[in-house]
Amino acid sequence: MSFSIAKRLNREDQPDYETNGHEPERRVAPPTVSASIGESTSSARVNWQQLKARVQRRLLEETDASANLDSDNLLQVRRTLEMLFSEILEQENIQLPRPDRARLFDVVAAEILAFGPLEPLLHDESITEIMVNGYDQVWVERNGRLEETSVKFEDEEHVRRIIDRIITPLGRRCDENSPMVDARLPDGSRVNAIIPPLSLIGPVLTIRKFATDPLTANDLLQFGTLTPALLDFLKACIRGRLNMVISGGTGSGKTTLLNVLSSFIPSDERIVTIEDAAELQLHQRHVVRLEKRPANAEGKGEIKIRDLVVNSLRMRPDRIIVGEVRSGEALDMLQAMNTGHDGSLTTAHSNSPRDTLARIETMVLMAGVDLPLRAIREQIASAIDVIVHQERLQDGSRKVVKVTEVQGMEGDTIVLQDIFEFRQVGLVGRKVVGEITAKGIRPKFLDKLAANNIHLPPSIFQVD
Repeated sequence: MSFSIAKRLNREDQPDYETNGHEPERRVAPPTVSASIGESTSSARVNWQQLKARVQRRLLEETDASANLDSDNLLQVRRTLEMLFSEILEQENIQLPRPDRARLFDVVAAEILAFGPLEPLLHDESITEIMVNGYDQVWVERNGRLEETSVKFEDEEHVRRIIDRIITPLGRRCDENSPMVDARLPDGSRVNAIIPPLSLIGPVLTIRKFATDPLTANDLLQFGTLTPALLDFLKACIRGRLNMVISGGTGSGKTTLLNVLSSFIPSDERIVTIEDAAELQLHQRHVVRLEKRPANAEGKGEIKIRDLVVNSLRMRPDRIIVGEVRSGEALDMLQAMNTGHDGSLTTAHSNSPRDTLARIETMVLMAGVDLPLRAIREQIASAIDVIVHQERLQDGSRKVVKVTEVQGMEGDTIVLQDIFEFRQVGLVGRKVVGEITAKGIRPKFLDKLAANNIHLPPSIFQVD
């Protein structure tokens, strides 16, 4: 007789559980164990994976996959699963020691209620990124370096099942007609999935984990990403309402730095954040968070970053923070910076401060507005005051390598001046050795900071 979770939840005579009303602690993937199997196997020894697959298959057959698994009833559903799990073990005449029984239930429950083999990786705070390359290869980033794990999926369908579990609650899909999808986990972690025919190695899943406790300015000082002098300078730029672009490559720490710098915005200002996937964790009280919306299954209802930037101008913002400019929204962001929304912040992918300006020019052209190149550059030179460029170095560390002032136009060229620069002096083992030093140049925007009653000591800009 098959029982659905929905029916089980309505039963009034639920027995007491070994958990005493609390959700069992999650455990990492267990080692290989053996168990005595009843009549069907004549007490033969089976390995853990075979046993897991056997019980999991029965449990999936018995449960109602359409049951609502929101946070309000997840614990109750887990208890119902545990009761059904016990019945299946009894029916199959599977005898397990109590610790192995608990481990087996945790693993099987993770397959049904959570994200299967990824669960221990998601709960490992030392891991910042998870990369699934097909069903038999899972890599992680730990301390800025990549390493392969022993985690494997059963087959490609298993990976697809986990992808569907991630995106279905968000109303998105990933199939042959739409083989790429962006999403996020309930904790805010960013997810990207791409499947065949676009991927030639099977389903590929990439998860950039969301920090439960976001890094602070002190953390960046401890990691060597910033120096005290540079931090004081950037804090003054934020409070002095300078428009800033944080640039760098993928995984260089742009969003982390943006989050730290945003914390210096005074709490009495109205902040509007606009993101592709909500990642910023601002602690000010007056914050309005906006997130773009992709098209639905019929290809309708898409709301782009650009639409949100335009709408934010009608929301009386003191500051506009765009998580990342990638396309035509760059033009609207420049317009906002040039029309009284001083102190706005954004990030952009690039290889250097000069390359940042070239990419912004290209993104403005993507807006579909026929503007001469000189007019675009004048908009950029007028809007942006500071470019902070960050890189992930060869030892995996993230560092601010250049802080550059946008000084204005000279002919048809935008004039840039480096204020701080990271100088690498060598390698000790695999660790990069160097320091961020001032270039001895006083930026022109010091007058603007002084107008906001912000004064920096001359020693910040002196060459050591």
